[in-house]
Amino acid sequence: MIRHVVMWKMLDHAQGALRADNLRKAKALLEELPGLIPAIRSLQAGIGSRLDPQAFDLVLIAEFASQETLRSYLEHPEHQRVAAFLRAVRSERTVVDVEI
Repeated sequence: MIRHVVMWKMLDHAQGALRADNLRKAKALLEELPGLIPAIRSLQAGIGSRLDPQAFDLVLIAEFASQETLRSYLEHPEHQRVAAFLRAVRSERTVVDVEI
């Protein structure tokens, strides 16, 4: 099984919206993906508390059966749609894929 963890720091203002609004929209978009992409075994998205200025703002933790199903998720048009939005509203991104 593969655990896919992605974290984002968001811009203060992007796409005509404030950071808090883009965080809520990003979380909602991520949470829609399991209903649209069969390869996702499980998915959780959460907004950070921002107590530490070095902390990331948004996290995604998703699980996939294999590298192949992770790849199919990454290439899926619905994932690409959400990823495009996130690229437009983020300042930083980090990712790790862990085989468990």
